[in-house]
Amino acid sequence: MKDQPLVTIIMAVKDTAPYLHDCLDSIIAQTYQNWELIAVNDHSSDASPQILQEYANKDPRIRFFNSDKPKLIPTLQVGYTHAKGTLINRMDSDDKMPDYKIQVLVDEWSKYGKGTVIAGGTEHFVDEGVVGDGFLRYEKWLNNVAKNSLHYQEIYRECVIPSHCWLLHKDDFDAVGAFDPIIYPEDYDLCFRFYRARLQVVGIDKILHYWRDRSNRISRTWDEYKDNRYFDLKLRFFYELDRDRTRPLVLWGAGRNGKDMAKLIQSYDDQFHWVCDNQKKIGKDIYGTRLEHYKNIKEIENPQIIIVVASPTGKEEIEKNLAQWAKDPVIDYWFFS
Repeated sequence: MKDQPLVTIIMAVKDTAPYLHDCLDSIIAQTYQNWELIAVNDHSSDASPQILQEYANKDPRIRFFNSDKPKLIPTLQVGYTHAKGTLINRMDSDDKMPDYKIQVLVDEWSKYGKGTVIAGGTEHFVDEGVVGDGFLRYEKWLNNVAKNSLHYQEIYRECVIPSHCWLLHKDDFDAVGAFDPIIYPEDYDLCFRFYRARLQVVGIDKILHYWRDRSNRISRTWDEYKDNRYFDLKLRFFYELDRDRTRPLVLWGAGRNGKDMAKLIQSYDDQFHWVCDNQKKIGKDIYGTRLEHYKNIKEIENPQIIIVVASPTGKEEIEKNLAQWAKDPVIDYWFFS
């Protein structure tokens, strides 16, 4: 075990007593043995602290702390101050790990070393009923991203690496700010910080996490996650990392998403062409910008295109059109929804 790097698993815990035994048992069952679990209680009102203490008493690799700060990110920050590992991973206290998870992550990371994030697939489950369609679609998309290492190509669509499906060196984690920014969704913000630092993300075509779907998960109940388009976060990083103001900007889509995005772009004091396929809107002024037919893109030199069309079939048609028009590789586009 001394020849294997120590993996620190950071886990915030709040009122997950019904699921905590399964979670902790799945960590203890890991085939990779050289890990430590930093479990931090975030002011739970159930039996979670007692369960954590019970497991910490039985296994010295589990260390239990109480957070003096409420909410998820401050609790993760408290946990991270106690990390001793060379490699860092995060766990959610209502979920489960397959027994090979840490071994697979470490084996893959060892092929590349520092400067690399290893990311894998996820599988949703429920104790009763069925997993929601939205989560299944997200799962399918995530697993395809991991399988083909498309993380940076797809980063503006949705969060490309869930909070529990990554492993990287502590030095790299520190370099991108670790858990420091108080920005939600924290896992999506972390993905963009990986992107900003140009860390290599290597995807694994393997399920590395069992993700519990339940009605009271925080992604469904917290205000911070209520608008799951996260346009503010996406656009902030787009203007920092990808926007070239010497090139024309095109916004494609005039539904609710398009209108909301148009307002945000205007807040950056940026001019843009606004295109769609809705004959009732083409030629009209909305927010001081005239809507154009999407085929006008062919006449725009060297554009950058933000696409906010919600329909999956609409997205497929758009990609076909752009592939036909892009005889010259200067049409850059990003899906934001």
